[in-house]
Amino acid sequence: MPELPEVEALRDFLTENAVGREIVRVLPVAISVLKTYDPPVTALEGREVTAVRRYGKFLDLATGDGPHLVTHLARAGWLQWKDPLPDGPPRPGKGPLALRVALDTGAGFDLTEAGTQKRLAVYVVRDPSEVPGVARLGPDPLADDFDQGRLAELLAGQRRQIKGALRDQSLIAGVGNAYSDEILHAARMSPFKPCASLTPEEIGRLHEALRTTLTEAVERSRGLAAGRLKAEKKSGLRVHGRTGEPCPVCGDTIREVSFSDSSLQYCPTCQTGGKPLADRRLSRLLK
Repeated sequence: MPELPEVEALRDFLTENAVGREIVRVLPVAISVLKTYDPPVTALEGREVTAVRRYGKFLDLATGDGPHLVTHLARAGWLQWKDPLPDGPPRPGKGPLALRVALDTGAGFDLTEAGTQKRLAVYVVRDPSEVPGVARLGPDPLADDFDQGRLAELLAGQRRQIKGALRDQSLIAGVGNAYSDEILHAARMSPFKPCASLTPEEIGRLHEALRTTLTEAVERSRGLAAGRLKAEKKSGLRVHGRTGEPCPVCGDTIREVSFSDSSLQYCPTCQTGGKPLADRRLSRLLK
């Protein structure tokens, strides 16, 4: 799933390649991708892209005083830049292509989504705040005013585990499954640790890990073409998606906890005092 660093890199890429260009056509291929109908997608055509912004994991193409094209790539969505775009209109079918945006230069981009669960979402709105997911976003963790005190305020009174809190977009915008694993590994903290038990020292460690992990990921991705961002994300991850590999810090074996639709990875030595966490799905299978 694209998270804050990848969406920020896409924002940079589109700022360089799309701002100042006119949108010629917006061609929905999978009708389910459109979550709004007023204004219609045709309202974007003939307008110049004036800015590209990021709200958490949402990407916003602004057209001056015209409508905004807001996209959430969800778990399996991606943006593929094409220069030039293929000739002829895209053909609807069972492929990954969901929507195409053509610019006056002959270039443009496709929004694609792999898999059978179609969650990629596109909104054409007069203001990004009209998108429900944008309206309920928490603060951006890379904002200048997101200091340790702000994080402490957000976590105060949270009656849940820190892994879930980091992934809650209404609490902190932009962090998903992969980077929450990376942040907790850097902070030397169990993903199951209750928010209410965090000490000021632990909150400070978590804040530093949060800012450093995301900032370094953004810097690694900066300047890369859109097509290289997925590979860069995977290569930069230290624990997420690396079950069975040695921890790059201590050499212990990275473990996994599986859930119904996702999994987390962690290092027992670095994060849980050497104790493996219970894998609930595996426990059920053994009963």
